Amino acid sequence: MNVDEYGAGTASIEILDTTLRDGAQGEGISFSVQDKLAVVQALDELGVAWIEAGNPGSNPKDMEFFRLAGSLSLENASLCAFGSTRKKDALPAEDPHLQSLLAAETGGVVIFGKSWDLHVTEVLRVSLEENLDMIAETVSFLAERGRKVIYDAEHFFDGFRANRDYALATVKAALEAGASRLVLCDTNGGSFPDAIAAAVRELTGTILTGGKSPPRGAYDCAAPPSTGAAAPVTPPILIGIHAHNDAGMAAANTVTAVQAGCRHVQGTLVGFGERCGNTALAAVIPSISLKLGFPCLPEGRLERLSELTRKVAEIANVSVPDDMPYVGGHAFSHKAGMHADAILKVRHSFEHIDPAKVGNDRRFLMSEVGGRSAIAERARKIDPGITRDHPVTAALAKRLKALEAEGWQFEGADASFELMVRRELGRYRSLFRIEAYRVVSEHPTSEVLACSHAWVKVWVDGKAEIAAAEGDGPVNALDGALRRALKYFYPELEQMRLSDFKVRVIDGNAATAAKVRVLIESTDGQNTWNTVGVSEDIIDASRAALVDSLEYKLIGDIERRFKAYL
Repeated sequence: MNVDEYGAGTASIEILDTTLRDGAQGEGISFSVQDKLAVVQALDELGVAWIEAGNPGSNPKDMEFFRLAGSLSLENASLCAFGSTRKKDALPAEDPHLQSLLAAETGGVVIFGKSWDLHVTEVLRVSLEENLDMIAETVSFLAERGRKVIYDAEHFFDGFRANRDYALATVKAALEAGASRLVLCDTNGGSFPDAIAAAVRELTGTILTGGKSPPRGAYDCAAPPSTGAAAPVTPPILIGIHAHNDAGMAAANTVTAVQAGCRHVQGTLVGFGERCGNTALAAVIPSISLKLGFPCLPEGRLERLSELTRKVAEIANVSVPDDMPYVGGHAFSHKAGMHADAILKVRHSFEHIDPAKVGNDRRFLMSEVGGRSAIAERARKIDPGITRDHPVTAALAKRLKALEAEGWQFEGADASFELMVRRELGRYRSLFRIEAYRVVSEHPTSEVLACSHAWVKVWVDGKAEIAAAEGDGPVNALDGALRRALKYFYPELEQMRLSDFKVRVIDGNAATAAKVRVLIESTDGQNTWNTVGVSEDIIDASRAALVDSLEYKLIGDIERRFKAYL
């Protein structure tokens, strides 16, 4: 597809990331002050325009964050504090919440106000006219004090459906008071793209072009008027979109809003947030940039999208969903042999973009249905001379099918498969050998005693080392003992940790005597890799996956040092 097929131009899109505010409202998400500072640095590296960093009036942690954030040297992003319109029956200057927004000393302030008349009368319990005053006076108060005001029209699309004229009037009040961005929020996340497009076009066709909208003072009645004079708007203004994913439409609604005229996009990088989450910016930025032709990030930053999305997810202690478009682990994975063969001949036959454009990698999943083309492609990373018809390819295909028949699975264990390739090519040397190990679990335990203990004896280049460790479980203890024994020979293993652990019973009919498959994900803070082990003994299966994980890390480090030396 080319850009023209999507009907878009070349204007840039301004990105506001709200990971630290709306994202922090997601279930299971909690950021320390240091976490928040680390996320800001990552988002600045990515090149977003705005970082909505929190609500300084809501808790001491956010106040402390804004105090420390003033010392950050940001290259691309500007911070903004988040808050609501003034309290009812109060002056802005007397509202402590608005004072806290000023005290945050950010260049931008995001203010949300009510656009749905239901919320005005039943939640705020104020008149429709007073709500307009609350919006206008708050925006004016902050704009007059040098803040760029980003006005979030909360529940705009629900309000537009219920009372079109009043919803437009709330946005008009913010605009006339000095807001520089008008952001239309699908706060309940239940709108569909056609409704989003219609409302955006209606807004731009009335408020921003001097069309008709109802006059002030005409809303406290059962049937508000639908017409009235409105002066043309001359200041430059950006219309924005803020979508939630409750109906699974956040990405579609965001892209549709851009096509309809929005030039400011809000969301969270990984997509987590209130209830079902926000627009996942990592999934929509590439669509807007590469498919619609609207640049969203500084030149060269889109290629770091996958890396920095994983970094933010790591800080938040969550995983990037494997099936997340563009940046997920499955986004460019190919399993069927026919697909692999086709894509090696014509890249775009099964890939809608080049994965390198978003910093991701093409992956050929190793399985009995994968085919020799996929195996050869993976093997070429070790030996560029391997072809589809090479004897090693045939041997690997045979070995792969035999192991999968025994319960092994390599499509989620790339590192273990690479070690198999090295063994078949004769390019593998064991870097350590476990002579013996023992794992003991004790129950019940107390708060001061670990439940598991492990002991291991290893040999490296003719030298033995014995180590022990305790852990929260047998695998945790074995992992600790093994790395403790090896760190005298390989200190770089201190950087490594186990980040995920999965167990699958292969044959349920055998009950507790069944074979189990253990998949382990490991990371050293820079890279992540997966290994597999299979055995009737869950501890031995874990041992096999752990050994592969450690050897993969060590072999990779050795090869990188060798290349650097050359």
